[in-house]
Amino acid sequence: MTISLAVSDVLIARAKSGDVEALEALYRAFETPVYNLARRILRSPEDAEDVLQETFLEVVRSIRSFRGEGHLWSWIRQIASSKALMRIRRHQVRAEEAFDEEATAGSPPVGVPARVDLERAFERLSETSRAVVWFHDVEGYTHEEIAEMMGKTVSFSKSQLARAHARLRRMLEGEGATR
Repeated sequence: MTISLAVSDVLIARAKSGDVEALEALYRAFETPVYNLARRILRSPEDAEDVLQETFLEVVRSIRSFRGEGHLWSWIRQIASSKALMRIRRHQVRAEEAFDEEATAGSPPVGVPARVDLERAFERLSETSRAVVWFHDVEGYTHEEIAEMMGKTVSFSKSQLARAHARLRRMLEGEGATR
């Protein structure tokens, strides 16, 4: 089953004019993909739900600035990505500490191979690494776009991706969760 992210120009025009029913229809059309994007980047369903709400508050505030030069989903996805990244930045220190504790507690004893599936391994990455992997490998953003979104350099994006891939390989091969 595929979800169509295409909406009519008439619906967009109505939303731009402040039509509440049109704005509600946009919310319903993009609610699931925005939540899924945020959920993949952030760890908790609560954070993903917050990003969903923040994204659509921004969509309502800014819909008039949507010029229609690209797909509406691309514009909304950019807003959702930015909101998720802002949440990561706000909680960076806490997330790093929680990740360190989780990685230490979850490490298998030396010599015992760990069988970790990709989903669980992905969850064990730091929020920053998980965001870079998701944006690059799944969403298809370039390193330049990721760097711009995160306020970092292109080399930061490339090194985060390389380190995250190496860490995922180690986890999947059972070598544990060393940073």
